[in-house]
Amino acid sequence: MAKYLKTVYLLILLLLANLPVAVCSPAEKAFEDTKITARTEIWKGITAGTAGSATVAVMDSGKLVYAEGIGMADREQSIRAGKDTVFNIGSVSKVFVATSIMLLVDEGKVALDKPVTTYIPEFTMADERYKDITVRMLLNHSSGLPGTTIWNNFGYEYNRNIYTELLASLLQSTLKHRPGELSIYCNDGFTLAEMIVARVSGKSYGNFLTERIFKPLGMNRTGLGVGRLPQGITLAKFYRPDGKSEPLEVVSLIGSGGLSSTAEDLCKFADSFAGRPAILSAKSRAEMLKMQPSEFQGKLRRAGMPFGLGWDYADLAAFPEKDLRVFAKSGGTSHYTAMIYTLPSKRISVAVIATGQRSNAMKIAFTILSAYLTEKGLIAKEEKVIKAPVKVQPIPVDLMAYEGYYCKSTDTLRIALDGEKGKLTMYNVEGGEESILLSAVYNDGYFHNGPAKYYFTTVDGTRYIIQYSFNLDTIMAEKIQPVGRPLQPAVPMAGKQWLRRNVKATEETMVSPTHVITSSQIADLPGYVDFDGLKIIKTPVFASMPAKSLRDITELRLFKRDGATWAWLSGAVYMPVELAMPLSAGINIRAIGHEGYNEWLKAGFDSILQFEVPPKGRIIVFGPEDVLYDSVINSGNIFAPAGSLIEVAGNPGDIFKVTGTALD
Repeated sequence: MAKYLKTVYLLILLLLANLPVAVCSPAEKAFEDTKITARTEIWKGITAGTAGSATVAVMDSGKLVYAEGIGMADREQSIRAGKDTVFNIGSVSKVFVATSIMLLVDEGKVALDKPVTTYIPEFTMADERYKDITVRMLLNHSSGLPGTTIWNNFGYEYNRNIYTELLASLLQSTLKHRPGELSIYCNDGFTLAEMIVARVSGKSYGNFLTERIFKPLGMNRTGLGVGRLPQGITLAKFYRPDGKSEPLEVVSLIGSGGLSSTAEDLCKFADSFAGRPAILSAKSRAEMLKMQPSEFQGKLRRAGMPFGLGWDYADLAAFPEKDLRVFAKSGGTSHYTAMIYTLPSKRISVAVIATGQRSNAMKIAFTILSAYLTEKGLIAKEEKVIKAPVKVQPIPVDLMAYEGYYCKSTDTLRIALDGEKGKLTMYNVEGGEESILLSAVYNDGYFHNGPAKYYFTTVDGTRYIIQYSFNLDTIMAEKIQPVGRPLQPAVPMAGKQWLRRNVKATEETMVSPTHVITSSQIADLPGYVDFDGLKIIKTPVFASMPAKSLRDITELRLFKRDGATWAWLSGAVYMPVELAMPLSAGINIRAIGHEGYNEWLKAGFDSILQFEVPPKGRIIVFGPEDVLYDSVINSGNIFAPAGSLIEVAGNPGDIFKVTGTALD
């Protein structure tokens, strides 16, 4: 028996000797920790539900070290994401429009410090200071423009009226601060920059990018948003947490956030800032990578956001122990997030793009970059430091003056301080109701909440709460100033519901919450109104921005139409809910008029709703708490409780049938 087993064993060895053996080449073994780090971090997001799929790339000295797609690009077709899968890149697009401007600067066709009106003479605002906005200020976020003309520009089709609608909105708008005073993130500035490129070059912006950037750099998978790309390209589809997909996203703000790409292509682009290959002059590359400080820079404890031209982070000392200067840009839409880091001095770039608004591509990409630099021997491996809990100290008396209401873009906050207990509590205030947003304890000049740190400061008479992270100070919120002689709006605003009327059927679901707004007033803030964010009442029919240091804030104008008071919100048009047609039992027919305005019905009874929708039409049903139905992702009949609002949107002439069956 033993002899038989020995013979069998020898035969097995002979058979195995003839089988092919998988041998890893040195290149495949190289930077294994970087690859493991990338896969681990991305899969954390996928399993947590914050990401659906992702693409990652690492480039060194012009050579692709590592590139991979992770997750499912298309679940219905069982298509995996690969390194060539295309994703939308959001605001990473800003570096491309800044590069386009600098190409024209190299040709002597554009001057950074000339007024924007030199190139767009029809650009005007209800604030004479607009004449001082320069091209440079568009690219370093210091223009003072309010923020983002979002309406109908995040959706499923390109808005061909984006330029005219932006100029029309700015015509009625004021500036939130003097041009050059502060650098506050601003999307509309990059749409104006996109317009300058098209105007000066005589080409569409998309064609300019293709001819001057994409083709010279071999970026064969970079172009317009995924919803505008031709058939045959593998695209990463976005899936909601409930597993449903939405139509492919189109961001009409191309210069600000409307491009798509792969991680590999983004690395190729980033590598061009090391001059290999060079599409810009050395002078223009240096100008883009240079910090572009506003007058506010240097007035906080540490440096503020180090904007370059198009870049979020210019000359960032991300690794203080080494002289490794990092440049970076993040991007995010409602469906995708993206991040690119580059070290031009070392010709090292890392890019990550993912589906999902909360995929945290920024952190993932930085973790991958750190792993790669460690494996290269450029930085030491970071050792985990165990810290003792923060020892709570009483809050100094002089800081108690910072209690009160604050503005944070469209959010209203209230900060309460318990001096003896050393505790800060921040509340979110909405419709007169408060909910705790965060708590922090005081120690040695900072309020601590886990790894996050905050402090109060006053600059030029304005009080702020500052967040410290990534060795940078950023304004979190600005304290609301009391009004000396408070005014009241022309119509009562407390608890009043408004319905948006200039909604296109192709607008993204992300924007749906803005279709129904309830205005309010806070008793402790006389002279202010909350209409999708706090505003200071300047006249009975005009309420302006309440702060100068915040992104994406709006202004409110009231106007008369057909005997009723309507509202204009920085380009969005609203009517009072009383003008919505009551839903009748049986068939309700609504038609889209020549203006293209969407129509509204209001249910006065519990009902089962059935819909007949034209091919390019859309129906959204808003319940008392949230959206109950949206025809871009739902189908069939639904139950709608009394008080529900039914919105129909489409093209002029579209006919909709809404059948309501009352329930006993």
